[in-house]
Amino acid sequence: MQNEHASSQLLRRIRILIGIVIGGLLISGVTAFPLLYEVEILHGWLGQSSCPTPIKAWLGTVHEGLHATHRAYPFLAYGTDWLAFGHIVIALFFIGPFLDPMRNLAVIRAGQIACLLVIPTALICGEIRGIPRWWRAIDSAFGVFGFVPLWFAARLVGRLEVLNRAAPSSGRSDALGAPASKPPEF
Repeated sequence: MQNEHASSQLLRRIRILIGIVIGGLLISGVTAFPLLYEVEILHGWLGQSSCPTPIKAWLGTVHEGLHATHRAYPFLAYGTDWLAFGHIVIALFFIGPFLDPMRNLAVIRAGQIACLLVIPTALICGEIRGIPRWWRAIDSAFGVFGFVPLWFAARLVGRLEVLNRAAPSSGRSDALGAPASKPPEF
């Protein structure tokens, strides 16, 4: 009985952590669609604030570049549409670990690796594209912010596996109680 309660608590904590990752990916994806509109709002807001000059200057450059691109080559925004779609699709891959983290630990590990790869990608590609160092640090932080909940989730999955091995066999094989021959239903 105590093992069932501990197992249930671990599963709840794992789901909260994975839910944070899913939510972050969905927000990142959805906010990539209206990029020009968002930059216009930010540019207007920061233009009125006492924001440091390098940030204002960079945002002005981004604002100008997006406007010029949208005016002359609006089809290039299709690339950020696909970026948004990609974030949403990646979020969908975390539904499996959300439902049954023990069977889908490999997805959590792949997510951790992807988060780590954000850092060299931002640093290398950002340098090549002329992105300011402080902005590359912000981009790199997204990798860290994604890695941390996945790292904790993976650790908790390990604890859940140990706890379930120690529990007397009830004919159940996973955290959801589904029989070994039947995958969890959505």
